[in-house]
Amino acid sequence: MAEEQAQPQLALERIYVKDMSLEVPGAGVFTKEWNPELDINLSSNAEKLDDDHYQVVLTVSVTAKNAEEAAFIAEVHQAGIFLLKDIPEDQIGQILGAYCPNVLFPYAREVISDIVTRGSFPQLLLAPVNFDQAFAQSQQQAQVDAEGNA
Repeated sequence: MAEEQAQPQLALERIYVKDMSLEVPGAGVFTKEWNPELDINLSSNAEKLDDDHYQVVLTVSVTAKNAEEAAFIAEVHQAGIFLLKDIPEDQIGQILGAYCPNVLFPYAREVISDIVTRGSFPQLLLAPVNFDQAFAQSQQQAQVDAEGNA
C-alpha cells in the first residue's frame, strides 16, 4: 500500500513586535515648516526555530529630514512565527523571503504610523511593497554575483 503524502501546512502562529524605536534628535525640527525628505529601508531575515517553525523578522526603518536637519528615525522589527510543515524544499525560500514579509508588512506599517504620530509628527502611511518582486530581484542578483565569482 502506498504511503499517503502529508498535506503541506503554512500558518502564522504568532505575530509580535520584537523591537521598535523612535528617535527625535532635536526639538528644533518642531519650529520649522514641515516638508520632510524620507529615506525608507526594508529588510527581512528568517531563522529556523525547529523542524517546522521559522521566525521571520521584517525590519522597517524610516529616517526623516526636514530642512537638512534630522527630524526623526523610526524603526520597527516586526516578527512572526510561521509553521511550515511538509512544504517542498524548493518553495521555502520564496515563502520566507516574500510571503512572510508580505504578511508582516501591514503590522509594521501600523507600528511606524503609530510611533511617528506619538512623536507629534504628521501621520506617516507607508505605501504597499511588492515583496515577490523584491525577492525575485534579490535572487537574480545573487545568481549574477555567484556567476561573477565562479
